[in-house]
Amino acid sequence: MRVAPTSRLFFFCVLAAFVLVLPTMLRAQSGASAPASPDLAAAMAQYRRALAAYNEAYAAYAAVAGDYWNAIAEKRHSRAAKRANTEQLSINDYVLEQPPVYTGPPKPRDPSRPKEAEPRAHVPVVADFLAAAEREFKFVPRLPRSESDFKCAYAEVALAAGLTRDQIVRIYGFEATGNGDYDVQAGLEFNKDARAITTALGYNQLLATNTVEILAESGNRFIAGLSQKAAQLSDDRKAAMAGKIAILRRMVAFARSVPDDWNRHEVLANTGKGLGLHALNLDLDVGPLLQTQKLLESVVFARRKGSRETLTAAELEMMNLTGDGNGLDMIMLPPAWRDKVPTANFFQPSGYRHNPVAQRNNVVASLIAATDAQMDKEITKPGAKELAGALR
Repeated sequence: MRVAPTSRLFFFCVLAAFVLVLPTMLRAQSGASAPASPDLAAAMAQYRRALAAYNEAYAAYAAVAGDYWNAIAEKRHSRAAKRANTEQLSINDYVLEQPPVYTGPPKPRDPSRPKEAEPRAHVPVVADFLAAAEREFKFVPRLPRSESDFKCAYAEVALAAGLTRDQIVRIYGFEATGNGDYDVQAGLEFNKDARAITTALGYNQLLATNTVEILAESGNRFIAGLSQKAAQLSDDRKAAMAGKIAILRRMVAFARSVPDDWNRHEVLANTGKGLGLHALNLDLDVGPLLQTQKLLESVVFARRKGSRETLTAAELEMMNLTGDGNGLDMIMLPPAWRDKVPTANFFQPSGYRHNPVAQRNNVVASLIAATDAQMDKEITKPGAKELAGALR
């Protein structure tokens, strides 16, 4: 084919342009990047120096911190062994130094990487619990007509279980901000349009894992209680309760489908069925049972371990905060030791790092006092006053 002169000129121009851009195209296809600019090269050199300084400082801190938390664990095991042998404890059975604090340079940011917001995992909320319950179990909770209805139902169950009026109101104040509704969730206490931070739900802030664990351990007792309640209902309510009991049996079977272990229950809690179980906290018949049981288990644990005194609300909250074993270890301290023993003795390292309140109030006496002071403030709010009125 013949090519006209003007067409030939155009053809050679296009060919020349293609030859010029071909190396760039090949580098892009092979993943190679263009040489770094002088500014970026200097920034990367500074970054590597800063990173080396950070790694050196943090490694030194991590070695000291590791020794500290190992000592915490060893003392904890030693105390448990002594108590099992009915041996007397001394204050030296606790680590009396505060945890080491990292004071070195901060971890530098890699300048070659774009600044991106840290992706945050979605935390399920009430709408998710309700949807999962209906999808997985065909369960729709019997919601209260008003907040007062739920408070009255909770007050009745909690008092019948043996909790004191002081424990009930003050822990509600602390956990639910003194004004939380029955469906209050962590992170959404003051703004329903904010982001939930955990699945903690209700007056006593049960996590989804708490719900699974309580159903596994006490669900059959709940079923027996609801069956007795059903016998006293009218025919239409009795049929509805029978349907709820049948669903609850399936939920309890699911909760008991793994060994009674917190980590195994946590796996179940993060499934669709596990989220469906959490919707039980919103039900007027079952929710008060679950919320009460969370506190009752700590009271029973303390009695079983030899505590004869009625726990104050703040002491009960310590068990809620650190787990029953660590919490009881804390509140069994003689009063004279409480202002000397660091709160770190009763936490796991990660739990302590994520608890600024325990870090600020870093001895037992101040942590309990701070908890009491917060309770004093929260029980003056309308929700706490309404609950107190339901307990009369």
